[in-house]
Amino acid sequence: MKIDVFNEIQNRGRGSEGERFRQAIEQARLADELGYGCWWQVEHHGAGEFSLSSAPEVFLAALSQVTSRIRLGHAAVLAPSRFNHAVRVAERAATLDHLSGGRVELGMTRSTVPEWRLFNIDPDDVRGQTREAFELVPRLWTEDAVSHDSDTYRLRDVSITPKPVQSPHPPLWQAAASPASFEEAGRRGVGVLGTTFWESIERVERMVRLYRDAAAACTDPVGAFVNNQIGFFTFVHCAETDEQAMRNGAAAAAAWYTVTALNFFEASKDFVRLLAHQQQLMADPSGGGLAGEFLRAEATTGPTPGQSLIGRIIQGEPVPDEEIFDVLSAQQSLIVGSPDTCRKKLRAYADLGIDRLMCLHQIGGLTHEQVMTSIRLTGELIPEFDRP
Repeated sequence: MKIDVFNEIQNRGRGSEGERFRQAIEQARLADELGYGCWWQVEHHGAGEFSLSSAPEVFLAALSQVTSRIRLGHAAVLAPSRFNHAVRVAERAATLDHLSGGRVELGMTRSTVPEWRLFNIDPDDVRGQTREAFELVPRLWTEDAVSHDSDTYRLRDVSITPKPVQSPHPPLWQAAASPASFEEAGRRGVGVLGTTFWESIERVERMVRLYRDAAAACTDPVGAFVNNQIGFFTFVHCAETDEQAMRNGAAAAAAWYTVTALNFFEASKDFVRLLAHQQQLMADPSGGGLAGEFLRAEATTGPTPGQSLIGRIIQGEPVPDEEIFDVLSAQQSLIVGSPDTCRKKLRAYADLGIDRLMCLHQIGGLTHEQVMTSIRLTGELIPEFDRP
């Protein structure tokens, strides 16, 4: 299992934005030195303190000049055309591939309601436009004359320059949050980038099987090859001791991130409703297929302790940090504590057959020094998981 970094460039408290960028570059340099596999940078717009990463392609270009080994992942390009035209996605990624010496990983995703609204995107269009982007980008990378005619794109013998360094092209990924999206990524033949925040390790295992089954059935990938890989991101805070991690505010940071994310994506009401009506899982828009079977199998289960805790916080209940930390520590999916504690939780992911564990170190109110320590201590564990 590769151990990666997942980064939002968060600015809780709205401090110096320039300082946050400088800190992120310093964190990336350290990750490069320690042998992390990939630096994954998100794309969000209008996110306030939740994320300063509104131009990840620019930030990744800067990282390409101060790192030498770590791969550079865009996780993920917002694929509907009003966000990013497919030609521009292909051109920017290929240029970054040259600047980095062939270290690019490219993810794409549909995004969600608040960002669709910001860019005046019809929700009914996003699924089809995302599908077209996945089809067009690898063609633009590998063909000299691409033609395509639809309501969104009218291309006539288009040839982009430059072409990527990597042959046949950089690996493709899809950011996914639901069983239906995991199945969709597998059927497209692209890697899947998911989240395990407050998920049980058992559900993660089921998601892994869902994706692997779908990828195994893929005979016509959108790219030149099936990128049968699974990446999961989760909160990782490694300190000298479990007690130090608590004193650093790791529990409060994880809770802040979760609630802020739900509010940004306008999902708080849905989250609370889900806890009260677990049967709504049956209404997944995928209908049948592997995802439908997945949801039917778990529809009768109740919320996890972590989900219940977040539901209480969303509804305004004051929850002591100690209780948050106790629940967090019991969650295999959140990796917080001493190097020994983190090692055991990382091993649980490796045993599931996950290819890339994307560590969200920089989160909430954690200081730059605490983040650097977490990157260093986690990085010292990399040789135990990333053996040839």
